Amino acid sequence: MLPAPHSRHGRHMKDLLKTLLCCALLGAAVSSAAGATPLQTLMDDFTQLAREMDPVRAAERGDQVAATHWPTNSPAAVTKRGRRLDAMSMRLASAELAGLRGEDALNRDWLRWRVGVLREGLDFDAERINFVSGDGFYTVGDYAALNTAPITTAEAERWIARVRALPAYYLAETANLRRGIDTSFTQPQLTVERAIADLSERVARPAADSPLLAPLQRLPPDMPAAERERLLAEGSDAVKTVVLPAERRLLVFLQEKYLPRARRGIGASTLPRGIAWYRYLVRLHTTTKLNPEAIHTLGESEVKRIRAAMDAVIAETGFTGSFPEFLALARSDPRFYVDAAQWGEKAADVATRADARLPQFFGLRPRLPYSVAPIPAGLESSSAGYLPGSPERGLPGRVVYKPWLAATLPTFGIAAWVLHEGAPGHHLQIALAQELQGVPEYRRNDDITAFVEGWGLYAEKLGEEMGIYRDPWERFGRLSLEMWRACRLVIDTGIHALGWSRERAGACLRENSALPATEIDFELDRYIAWPGQALAYKVGEQTILRLRRESEAALGERFDIRAFHDVVLGAGALPLALLEERVHAWIARGGKA
Repeated sequence: MLPAPHSRHGRHMKDLLKTLLCCALLGAAVSSAAGATPLQTLMDDFTQLAREMDPVRAAERGDQVAATHWPTNSPAAVTKRGRRLDAMSMRLASAELAGLRGEDALNRDWLRWRVGVLREGLDFDAERINFVSGDGFYTVGDYAALNTAPITTAEAERWIARVRALPAYYLAETANLRRGIDTSFTQPQLTVERAIADLSERVARPAADSPLLAPLQRLPPDMPAAERERLLAEGSDAVKTVVLPAERRLLVFLQEKYLPRARRGIGASTLPRGIAWYRYLVRLHTTTKLNPEAIHTLGESEVKRIRAAMDAVIAETGFTGSFPEFLALARSDPRFYVDAAQWGEKAADVATRADARLPQFFGLRPRLPYSVAPIPAGLESSSAGYLPGSPERGLPGRVVYKPWLAATLPTFGIAAWVLHEGAPGHHLQIALAQELQGVPEYRRNDDITAFVEGWGLYAEKLGEEMGIYRDPWERFGRLSLEMWRACRLVIDTGIHALGWSRERAGACLRENSALPATEIDFELDRYIAWPGQALAYKVGEQTILRLRRESEAALGERFDIRAFHDVVLGAGALPLALLEERVHAWIARGGKA
């Protein structure tokens, strides 16, 4: 049971209930507004559903109602969600939405895809597995804190109330885990052990160092000191007396109840209906109809192709030994390893050089800036990479690295990594989508894995044309990272569809890439805990590359690289089939907007 709220929070909750009621009525009014087309009504309804399903992202976009609560994934909520999705599916199939053209047709088809995969996914009750390797429902608050920047006392108090609501969110998600135990739908033991280690570190951290307090440490400088101190004290009290006890209870639950019942196998095939679930996840993350067998074959082909490209680049370095000997050199030569400060400086330099070349390759560029920085406190167990900003709240994007691992990561891989995470990769693509005008909110903010990660991998390759890679070693670094993504196709399908062991799966990366052993271990744990997601990178990249080749062949001298990139990015993240339609329509127009 949660402690009784402070009187200030009690008044706030009464105001919140009134706000929720008003917004519910407003939402109904918008959906039934006179003159709204069936498509617009449907888009309004899906916008509301998307906000409810992901209040963290909605709050980042400035939704004040969403900024007061956490996701709701109880069986009752999911059942209700399913009924709403079923109703939307029927409306999407109606004759009223046939014959649409242009942007209306794209919005309809996007909704058909998204509503369809959401509804199909509900049949597997995947809410029973709500954490992966390094992340879970217990880190959702940390991510929310990143882009929460209260500028008024009321906003700060809303954040404190939201922090106090975390235990109820934990309890609801723990109930999902209990249902997973009862139905033998659990994470593998090694994933649970990782979660236990992460939670142990969380509960050992002093309350004053909690990342949940970060928004209160960013209060505006003109706020009276006494008010600032009061808010920070109330936030600290919420973490110390409410959140930390809840996380300790969760830790005990994982140790005493969940771990003994965690599954012994590592592949999705060891779960009830696991093969069917994995095939669904493949469709979800790749947005294609490819099956695991076809993706495995693609992976083997790409590994072979990239190895040949590596051999050519190695010859340019003057090295004359064997490939294993070259990998041993790359992993041990001190000239490729620096301390964290130097690593960060080199990454920032790549970002600066890439930004200077963007106008030659992109007509569309975002206004929102980004920086290269150490990963924020509280997310240490997550992957390094890109943290989106918020144009609505004036918060920049961030490319984040782990300082404590920097000394183990070779510098020849920095350039490709920054291009993927920053610009022209994730930051350019995601920030552009966030800033699009005349595009539904849910399309501006969706993170369709095959598109987003496919574009990030394409951006690494584009760096060759941009002149970012300055020597054969940096080009080898790019190929090593590309090999990493090709191996994912082999590893993920091997583990989850073919019954491979962790040791057999890791051989692809150990034998073909320069990734250090620690990174390989981290990656293997990620693929085991998060089936299907890692397939999207290569599948998406291959689609974008194919569309570019088709465009160049069809348009000849009329092909404009800036225009091609703008048409790919100009509608936000799309399922690959819709991206293909968009590019083919552009080709049919002679490469004109």
